[in-house]
Amino acid sequence: MQSGHNDIGFVQQILSLNLVPRKHGPNCANDTSLCDFSEMWYGVFLWTAVSSLMFHLPAALLALFTLRQHKMARFMPIAIVLMGVLGPLTGGVLTSAAIAGVYKAAGKRMISLEALVFGVGQSFCVVIISFLRVLASL
Repeated sequence: MQSGHNDIGFVQQILSLNLVPRKHGPNCANDTSLCDFSEMWYGVFLWTAVSSLMFHLPAALLALFTLRQHKMARFMPIAIVLMGVLGPLTGGVLTSAAIAGVYKAAGKRMISLEALVFGVGQSFCVVIISFLRVLASL
C-alpha cells in the first residue's frame, strides 16, 4: 500500500516542476492548469521532446555498441539522435500547436497530466508507426 502512495507522490512531483512559464490571466484560477495557448503548446511540446529523446537515446546507444566495428554503419547512432531531436522540432511543434489550438478554441484549460499524456502519446505514435512500417506500404 505504501508503494502506491510513493508512486503517486513521484508523479505529482514530476508534474509540479513548473517548467512551463505561466501567464495567469483573470480567467485562470487554478495554479496547476495551463490556460493560455502558449502555456499549453509549450507543455505538450516539452513532453514530446523529452519522451522522444527517451525513446531515441537508448536506441542510439544500442546501435553504437552493436555497430561499432562496421565501416559505414557506425555512424547510424548520429542519425538516430538527430531524428530524436529533429522530429519534435518539426512535427512535434505543429502537432502540439494543433492540440493547444483545439483546447483554446474550446475554451478549456489543460492540466499538466494532459500535457504529459499528449506529449508522450505523440512520441509513442511515432515509435509505433516506425516499427509497423505503415508508411512503407503506402
